[in-house]
Amino acid sequence: MKKFSITIAGGGSTFTPGIVLMLLDNLDKFPIGEIKFFDNDEDRQATIAGATEVILQEKAPDISFTATTDPKTAFSNTDFVMAHIRSGKYAMREKDEKIPLKHGCVGQETCGPGGIAYGMRSIGDVLELIDFMDEYSPDAWFLNYSNPAAIVAEATRKLRPNSNILNICDMPIGIEELMANAIGLNSRKEMEVRYYGLNHFGWWTDIRDKEGNDLLPQIREHVSKFGYVTKDESLQHSDASWNSTFAKAKDVQALDPETVPNTYLKYYFYPDYEVAKSNPDYTRANEVMDGREKFVFGECQKIIDEGTAKNSELHIDEHASYIVDLARAIAYNTKERMLLIVENNGAISNFEPTAMVEVPCLVGSQGPEPLTQGEIPRFQKGLMEQQVAVEKLVVEAFEEESYQKLWQALTLSKIVPSAQVAKDLLEDLIEANKDYWPELK
Repeated sequence: MKKFSITIAGGGSTFTPGIVLMLLDNLDKFPIGEIKFFDNDEDRQATIAGATEVILQEKAPDISFTATTDPKTAFSNTDFVMAHIRSGKYAMREKDEKIPLKHGCVGQETCGPGGIAYGMRSIGDVLELIDFMDEYSPDAWFLNYSNPAAIVAEATRKLRPNSNILNICDMPIGIEELMANAIGLNSRKEMEVRYYGLNHFGWWTDIRDKEGNDLLPQIREHVSKFGYVTKDESLQHSDASWNSTFAKAKDVQALDPETVPNTYLKYYFYPDYEVAKSNPDYTRANEVMDGREKFVFGECQKIIDEGTAKNSELHIDEHASYIVDLARAIAYNTKERMLLIVENNGAISNFEPTAMVEVPCLVGSQGPEPLTQGEIPRFQKGLMEQQVAVEKLVVEAFEEESYQKLWQALTLSKIVPSAQVAKDLLEDLIEANKDYWPELK
């Protein structure tokens, strides 16, 4: 049986240990012969890689392992590139969140001005990784879950149309686990969903069990009362900001009670509420740096120091399981049904054909086959058209190095109240990102 070679681009990420543990947990379903880490930050990667070496020695000593900053080493003879990079790391995420708050706008890493700033940093770096793969392993598949996924997906569609790329997001997976738990199921895999939207911007319209029984009314009722908060705290992100997000889904759902929403819609529907409750001196980035970042690097250092992972508290990330399912679907042509970000091309019949939409797809060795969702209502269509226009303008601004188009993108964002605020924001974001963005003209 073939053993696959995996390149993890973003070897220094706090999510990397969880992905490695998930891959090792699924070797019976997805055999691996080689894992390679690639990162442009050698020191940061070294800690994660040092711990990974110990973990592999204890759990799967026959898997070959390399951590490198050399593209040729990392991308040669690989089957899958799993990419989750963060351009500018958490220091720049902090600016993405705090600069908009200074202007009275939502400060969030993928939505609004913060997402636009992050997108302008991410596009070039993700394209560079795709080019490495295309040069050294042209038959490999690039599984991208680098944020902001919507902008990155539009950039890959427009600027690398012939590469083997799948754009994915774990957020719906996490929400579906909460739904399953809320109605007493063991796993989201017991549900079959219909869903449409953009990344971080969508709605579930039908949810059934494997026998075809309609589960949506029960889930809608739970969400209308509690949002996505469930009794099982192990399923919740532990930080206070996440629990607030899950609870707020109740108010988001009120706008269309026939469906259940993606949690991120709260930033577009209730921006005033989000700004009012934000602490401009301590945002989500600070939570992550003080929480997840310290925990993961501390645990990895402990593994290195002790020479064993037996006492480690590192655990499998829920989003990592999705990656294994996706890689298996391509490798073994399983036709598994999964939510992916794909070119619309008629999947939503009354929507922009070139928009990158998030819909269920059947995934096989040729990639994804989107499932038709039909026509969507005016409310969602209007919201999505506005947001797609923002994403396309950002990619055009990057490609053309256009100040004007980026100003237009910020002005069009539902989160930004006026063209003047957009211009003031843009000036601050240009200054903060001068080492990362192309120079705008």
